[in-house]
Amino acid sequence: MLPMAHDLQIIDKTQNYKDSKSLVDMLNGFYPYALQRLKHSKPFTLFLTSDQQNAKNPLGKTGFYNPESFEITLFVDGRHPKDVLRSFAHEMVHHTQNCRGEFVSDVSFEGGYAQNNKHLRELEREAYEKGNLLLRDWEDQIKQKRGIMESKDKKNEPKKFKSEVDKEIYEYVNAPKDKKLFDELMRKWTKPTKKDSK
Repeated sequence: MLPMAHDLQIIDKTQNYKDSKSLVDMLNGFYPYALQRLKHSKPFTLFLTSDQQNAKNPLGKTGFYNPESFEITLFVDGRHPKDVLRSFAHEMVHHTQNCRGEFVSDVSFEGGYAQNNKHLRELEREAYEKGNLLLRDWEDQIKQKRGIMESKDKKNEPKKFKSEVDKEIYEYVNAPKDKKLFDELMRKWTKPTKKDSK
C-alpha cells in the first residue's frame, strides 16, 4: 500500500536563521522522496527551533521526535542545512517506527535509553542507518539530475549549469581541490556567529 500524500507542516520558530528559506525549500524537496520510501501512514508537524545555548554546547541536541504528539523538532542554530536535513531524515524514521507501533507507552526516553534498552537501541540503529542512507540517496539523485556529478568520460568538458545554485553546488562538491573556494562557500552558506561579526 502506498503512503498517503501528506503535506509537510513546518512551523518555523527560528530567530534570524539566515538559511531559513533555503532550508524550508530543501525540507519540502526531500520530504516527498522520504515519504515514498518510509511509507509512514500519519502526518506529523515539523518545528524548526532556535536555541543559542544549545548551539554553544558541542554535545547539544540536534533534534528529537515526540511519539505522543507526532512532532519533530530540529535545532538549526549554527548548523549547515545538510546537517539539519540529516537530523530530519533520522527523526522521520522514528516517526515511521511510531506508525508501525514500535513505541510502546511504558518506554522511558531518559538519558542512556539507547544503551540501556535493547529495543530502543535497535530503533536508534535503524534511524541512523536508514536516515543517513535516505539523505545520501536523495542528494546523489539531485546531483545526477542536475548534471553535477562528474562522469569519467566528461571530466575534461566545460561544465554547463542550469542555474547559479547548481554551479555553487558543483563547486562545493569539488571544493577539496581548492581550499580557498571551499572556505569562501562555507562562509557564504553558514551563519556567522555574533563573535564572527565583531
